Amino acid sequence: MKLADMLSYADIGQLSRIATTYQCECNGNSKNELIQSILSTVNRRDVFEAQIGALKLEDLRFMISLLFDARDAFSLEELIARVQQSRFGLPAALAQAPAAAEAAPAKKAAVKSSAASSATKRVAKSKPQAKERPEPESGPRETISRFKQYGWLFNGYAGPERYLFQVPSDLKERFKQTMERRLASEVVYADDEPHAYRDEQMLMGEDVMHLLTYVHLNEVALTTDGTMYKRSIVQLLESFGVKEPLPGKGEWRFGYGRKIKDYPNRLSLLYDYCYYQGWIVENNELLELSAAGKERQALRSAEPPDKLYQFWLRLYKGPVPNIRSLVHWIDKLGSRWVKADTIMATLTPYVKPFYYDQPETILEQRLIGTMLHLGLLRIGEHAEHGQVIRMTPLGKTIVAGRSIDDEAIVLNG
Repeated sequence: MKLADMLSYADIGQLSRIATTYQCECNGNSKNELIQSILSTVNRRDVFEAQIGALKLEDLRFMISLLFDARDAFSLEELIARVQQSRFGLPAALAQAPAAAEAAPAKKAAVKSSAASSATKRVAKSKPQAKERPEPESGPRETISRFKQYGWLFNGYAGPERYLFQVPSDLKERFKQTMERRLASEVVYADDEPHAYRDEQMLMGEDVMHLLTYVHLNEVALTTDGTMYKRSIVQLLESFGVKEPLPGKGEWRFGYGRKIKDYPNRLSLLYDYCYYQGWIVENNELLELSAAGKERQALRSAEPPDKLYQFWLRLYKGPVPNIRSLVHWIDKLGSRWVKADTIMATLTPYVKPFYYDQPETILEQRLIGTMLHLGLLRIGEHAEHGQVIRMTPLGKTIVAGRSIDDEAIVLNG
């Protein structure tokens, strides 16, 4: 539902609190006047952008996590978890809300509601002087309450006794547009083409075919833990359109797929994709094609890049929970050649560390590097700006036009 629809379902108490937040001049006893005044104020671009600009980083992360979720309704428990997950830049003691801070007494809530209603009535008579806004409380419930007062979250019943919260659909788009303008102002664009660039469009899809063909034509032995021997890995990499170095000994590698610990990043993704499709099987210390794999190999055709993209998003969703939003921002910021280190600096605050993988590594290797392999973007060398990146036409089409299942893939075994 849109904001106007949600306002019409809200009770007068919530409308009064929203009107007070925006210092609306209206009759606090008239629901219709409250709604019209709120809409006229919230729809002003300067007011909306000022509210976004005043948010703390963890609040921005929280809102972004809601914008790119396939669902449109969340329980209170889910929202509390989202707020806590958005505070990864804070010390653990501050990221967890104390129980005392979350337990708001009914009496205190009633006093706040009464005060909000009275304040709205006073606004109808004369516009109040700008007051110094108190420092907002830091508990997850206070964050959710604050978003409700902004008119960004509305709750309603879904079932007999369960509250669900929603973000108005039209505000979602305004949030995305406002954030895009904000992030774009922080990066540096190149006015001309780089002197050279790397483009891997369609290569990964072709290497799916090469992997299946290699397994079909060779007896690929596996170690006791189900890993190809080095000789087979090297031969397979030689047949690919993109060469990769083998992982270093003792290198920390887990979380990004079933075989990330054993194979280079790109090969690992290709192997996991074919394994998930059921085309290859690890059988009695041999890697073989299944019946479905033999049929797929006989086609001798490249795998569609959108299918590889969808698989990657779902596979990496575990270690990078907000991968969809990060890909969205890279897509928008990379509409033309942009200086790579400015994108890194701009988006790193929105990347959560994953064990020993720091945000910079995740953004550079797991996201931008893989998007290059998937053919979604190009990486170039510019005489003035150094490394630059830009989305490919194929990449923009795939990112803009595909909706994926929100569940993360878990490859066992």
